[in-house]
Amino acid sequence: MSELLTHTGTIAAIATAVVPQKGSVGIVRVSGDHAMAIARTLFLAPGKQAWESHRILYGFIRQPQTKQVIDEALLLIMKAPRSFTREDVVEFHCHGGIMAVQQVLQLCLENGARLAQPGEFTLRAFLNGRLDLTQAESIADLVGAKSPQAAQTALAGLRGKLAQPIRNLRSQCLDILAEIEARIDFEEDLPPLDEQRIIHEIDRISLEINKLLATKDQGELLRTGLKVAIVGRPNVGKSSLLNAWSQSDRAIVTDLPGTTRDVVESQLVVGGIPVQVLDTAGIRETVDQVEKIGVERSRQAANNADLVLFTIDGSVGWTDADQEIYEQVKHRPLILVINKIDLISEAEKQTLKSKIQNVKAKIETAAAKNQGIDDLETAILESVEVGNVEAANLDLAINQRQAAALTKAKIDLAQVQETIKNQLPLDFWTIDLRGAIYALGEITGEEVTESVLDRIFSRFCIGK
Repeated sequence: MSELLTHTGTIAAIATAVVPQKGSVGIVRVSGDHAMAIARTLFLAPGKQAWESHRILYGFIRQPQTKQVIDEALLLIMKAPRSFTREDVVEFHCHGGIMAVQQVLQLCLENGARLAQPGEFTLRAFLNGRLDLTQAESIADLVGAKSPQAAQTALAGLRGKLAQPIRNLRSQCLDILAEIEARIDFEEDLPPLDEQRIIHEIDRISLEINKLLATKDQGELLRTGLKVAIVGRPNVGKSSLLNAWSQSDRAIVTDLPGTTRDVVESQLVVGGIPVQVLDTAGIRETVDQVEKIGVERSRQAANNADLVLFTIDGSVGWTDADQEIYEQVKHRPLILVINKIDLISEAEKQTLKSKIQNVKAKIETAAAKNQGIDDLETAILESVEVGNVEAANLDLAINQRQAAALTKAKIDLAQVQETIKNQLPLDFWTIDLRGAIYALGEITGEEVTESVLDRIFSRFCIGK
């Protein structure tokens, strides 16, 4: 990363997903001092098209020595500082697929560019003052968003809705520090410091920090989502439950036990939260080698899931096999799903519910008739102690790095108050106050270390 901190040289990378025979357009992005020279070397623009900033040229990408045409393409020109990186940037918009974009990228590398490292375009935007660190992280969140709400929250961060309150808090801390240091340097010329007012100001800042910290859990759920495993013995309706929930025929449903031989995944969104649902093979003892593998994968899925939907067949009742599976998964967060409730009486439902107690919720479903899905989704949201984030208008959602820095700032501010109460000299007040200012600066990038940048940008894809 030390090389990246100097942000020298001209870099190039494929900026779009490369899917064989699928993508219609592929983009190769070039940024740096030699971007325009590379474009003029490789791109032939017929006629009298003007090579001006923020213009799109039509033409051909050619091998400069042999003049062989590689692709018919568009060239987008963005001259510094009016570009994402605040450097000269050109983009070759080629035909999609693999061959065209890879040949164009190779030509760029042969004519003065080097391959960009993960996140280097965004890193340059940060180092050149185009973005702060919260906005850079929001770009990664936006690219990886798994739900509309996650995308909206990332977009809010990209627009500075997280950076602005952090900067305000840091500015307030700097004002307090300036007032304290003025008393240290010019004590005889200024009135005594109002200690109670300083304590009140720190209390107010700490309260705002707590409000930001309260968004961490929902922010993590929006970014990473939930992994939910549907577990039970064969033929209790696990696949029917998945199909009713996802409104598709993702899993095969028959009356034959053991139909599902492997873990079937489906991506859903529940209350704005991405949910990866795993329909597992029925857990039972079997001599079928293929089914044995599926059963073992089911156990692994249950152990790795954030939440287990332990599903039983209400029409059959509680069986020894149900009890055996329950013993294997009872250490995990559980929701009991009593399926096929349309086939049993109210008294039978209550009997089944009484079999186990230490579960997050007990839900009745008739998956084949699409009944109980709304109740199941509500129980899932309540089990992870979040409301419906679609309705929460969650503009701010901090990540783990930002939460750690905010927590550090909060602890430092509490220590400042303790120092004041203990009547220590003013010099001691400034020590922890500076720590809080530094921690808040780490969030937006006013204070930053190479290791922090390495940790953030190494998670980006190449080309972003």
